[in-house]
This record gives sequence, structure tokens and C-alpha cells, in this order.
Amino acid sequence: MDQTLQTILTVLGSVLASSGFWAMMQRSCDRRGLASQLLLGLAHDRIMYLGMYYLNRKDEDGNRWITKDEYENFYEYLYKPYEKMGGNGSAKRLKMEMDEKLPLRDK
Repeated sequence: MDQTLQTILTVLGSVLASSGFWAMMQRSCDRRGLASQLLLGLAHDRIMYLGMYYLNRKDEDGNRWITKDEYENFYEYLYKPYEKMGGNGSAKRLKMEMDEKLPLRDK
């Protein structure tokens, strides 16, 4: 085998086998995990805020309501991705309460 190729393979093998390389990879994975947790927390906060806002909003006759666009935005762009990321039950309970208590309006 060519001396240069053998040297490159030896260096590459040493780097991959070193604990420093794997520690760096672990830190990278930990950061991604923290970013996912932070994103999940922000989504939870927004879901709870909007859900409570919609549940407490009433028209001049005291009726609760939500528009189709508001519900679609809430469900498609917040709740579904949050649920797929492993969101907890409090957001699910709030969504179920919204489904039960809020009739859809066009606008």
C-alpha cells in the first residue's frame, strides 16, 4: 500500500477511535436535544396561550367561538407538530376542550 494512503488511514482511524472525537459528537447531540426541548417548550406555551385565549373569548351575546382559519392555524401548524414531537397531555386536554366548546365560524 502507498505510504501516504497508509498514513491517512492511520490518522483517520486514530481520530475516529479517540475519546475526544466521540465527546465532541456527544456534545453536538446534546445541543440538538436541548434545542428540541426548547422548541417543544415554546410550542407548548403558544398552544396554551392561544387555546385559553380562544376559550375565554366571547362575542357580544356571550357565545364562545373560533374561526375556521384560526382553528386550522392552531391545529395544523402548532398542535400537530407538537404532538408528533412528543408533547404532553395538557395541550391535548386543551385541544379537546376547544373541540367541545368552540363552534367554528367563517369570520
